[in-house]
Amino acid sequence: MPAARTLTFASVLIAAMGGGGAWAEDLIFGSKEALGEALFFDMDLSQTRSQACASCHQPEYGFADPRGAVSIGDDGTSLGDRNAPTASYAAFSPRFHQREDGAWIGGQFLDGRAATLAEQAGGPPLNPVEMAMPDRASVVERLRENGDYVVSMQALYGADVFADSDRAFEAMTDSIAAFEKTDYFAPFDSKYDRYLRGEVELTPEEDLGRLLFFSEQFTNCNLCHQLQTSPVSQQETFSNYEYHNIGVPVNTAVREANGKGPDYVDNGLLENPAVDDPAQAGKFKVPTLRNVAVTGPYMHNGVFADLRTVVLFYNKYNSKSAKRQINPETGQQWAVPEVDGTLSMEQLTHGPALEDERIDALVAFLKTLTDARYEDLLEE
Repeated sequence: MPAARTLTFASVLIAAMGGGGAWAEDLIFGSKEALGEALFFDMDLSQTRSQACASCHQPEYGFADPRGAVSIGDDGTSLGDRNAPTASYAAFSPRFHQREDGAWIGGQFLDGRAATLAEQAGGPPLNPVEMAMPDRASVVERLRENGDYVVSMQALYGADVFADSDRAFEAMTDSIAAFEKTDYFAPFDSKYDRYLRGEVELTPEEDLGRLLFFSEQFTNCNLCHQLQTSPVSQQETFSNYEYHNIGVPVNTAVREANGKGPDYVDNGLLENPAVDDPAQAGKFKVPTLRNVAVTGPYMHNGVFADLRTVVLFYNKYNSKSAKRQINPETGQQWAVPEVDGTLSMEQLTHGPALEDERIDALVAFLKTLTDARYEDLLEE
């Protein structure tokens, strides 16, 4: 990386007004994306300078957190209550909004409380159990410690960007969002993508899983995990970004570890300040299935360790077999939903029960949604 270049106020102002030309190219961070990349990995933006965005969204693990069901905070002891969702393909989630039929769509975080990717980027630095900075001004002071950040932000967002802490903070989040919109997070180069381009063939088991996945006659998968109208779309993100309660049980191990106790209830979408309808309790945003095979544990609270368990969990709603009512990870009956009464039963009970061959085929197909750079993780 080249050494930082000292810019005069005039040159910074010229660059900020769009006349920077070579000046912007000479900056350490000459684009919003480049600046956002540096910020994404910067641990100095947390209270004890020990945690960055990348700590819980690790690029080498599908932009998820491989350390456990929930992430540990900047202080080394605090634990969250929800599993860190993958940041891969997150840019495709639409802005949080309510459709004409009343359904809530999109946004960021599992409850949509951040309407946009930039708003989401501003959440973790100020979250007391994550990066734990006390306020926006404190984050901006950390930014000002880095001369490369200062000159680059002035060039990219205006010479007076640091005159107001809110403006500087929002420039930071905008840059992180710009980085998260790059192909680095969404390469669309999985085996499935290569199959669609005619570059590889699926195995018979993977192809059966593909057919089952996109067939409403045989499964309920694509009711929630298909965005495009065509099953051969080149940019399918495998989420319709709706909110559903699928009956996920409490992760008791997490609750014991984070001290929330047995009486705490995570109401999902109802926790979003924009939502006050009790009928939304227990609903969470449908996640992308991109990289799902390498970003476990699963569900909003990390309660299931294995991807096959997730498929079996869905299958229990349609199977009358006593065997299918047992959670293979516990050897006990599936635990009751954390929030009952708002389950999406129409979607959950759509389709017949599946036998082992078809369950295995679905798992095999889901593995084909793994970006090329993570395919070695499938072997592990």
